[in-house]
Amino acid sequence: MMRSSFLYLSAAGWARRLVTGLGVAHRTARRFVAGEELQEAVEAARALNEKGIMVSLDHLGENVFSLEDSKRATGEYIELLQTIHEHILDANISVKLTQLGLNISEDLALENMRSILDKANEIGTSVTIDMEASQYVDATLRIFRQLNDTYDNVGTVIQAYLYRSESDMHQLGAEGATVRLCKGAYKEPPDIAFPEKADVDANFIKLMQLYLSEKYRDAGAYLKVATHDPHMIESTERFVKDNNVPMSAFEFQMLYGIRAATQEDLVARGYKMRVYVPYGAEWYPYFMRRLAERPANVWFILRSFFSR
Repeated sequence: MMRSSFLYLSAAGWARRLVTGLGVAHRTARRFVAGEELQEAVEAARALNEKGIMVSLDHLGENVFSLEDSKRATGEYIELLQTIHEHILDANISVKLTQLGLNISEDLALENMRSILDKANEIGTSVTIDMEASQYVDATLRIFRQLNDTYDNVGTVIQAYLYRSESDMHQLGAEGATVRLCKGAYKEPPDIAFPEKADVDANFIKLMQLYLSEKYRDAGAYLKVATHDPHMIESTERFVKDNNVPMSAFEFQMLYGIRAATQEDLVARGYKMRVYVPYGAEWYPYFMRRLAERPANVWFILRSFFSR
């Protein structure tokens, strides 16, 4: 119930106005968001790189409905890529298609993605197309496939809580795609998504094993295992060891501000580790989805509030 409440609040305008007006919310959001300015994200990325951890930078924002806003977001990502190059960061970027105009037209989002990928190619890094709520999955995969036919530096995301994801993973594996596998962070109805955590966990493991199979590795598939769950991590390690999966076929991914010690431990044991580092003024929806994923973080906020 608490998870559903936070997912509802993530899209509620009245709640956004209330929460973003609270100083304690800004302070608490900094646990999960590097800051509102690009330079703060650069500093966070550099600190992670110094620990041997790769980074995926995300300029927060989604659901724009004007051509001007979509072009502005595209320009901000191109600036971000140039900054990665200038600061010699071990980093790529993650983008949301609704931030690039998907709600206006697929052609606009595709055009803006091409501009971003051209710049990423120029500096020698990659771009992950984030997956959003279920109504965007088909359009996101259509755009990804058009880009993947031309670019070799683009990946996408599959969410384990959707029933359809096993079929999607089979198709993407056969295409040799780069995929980030996560559990999923949006409010979805039980007719399209597993309502029980145990079922989502079981499907995550199933999809991880499927994508790391020799069949799809031979096709060129690459998996980004995005989880903080110790059981998911242990299951991946066990499968990799038992099936002689090379380290070059996958990486672990986690979110900024969560399980930092685990991130460093995985690096120390020879795994590739990448941290998703978000920044920007549009932090509210992202912050609320993080609270929905781990409601225990609410107590962190309450302690902050009452200790002022």
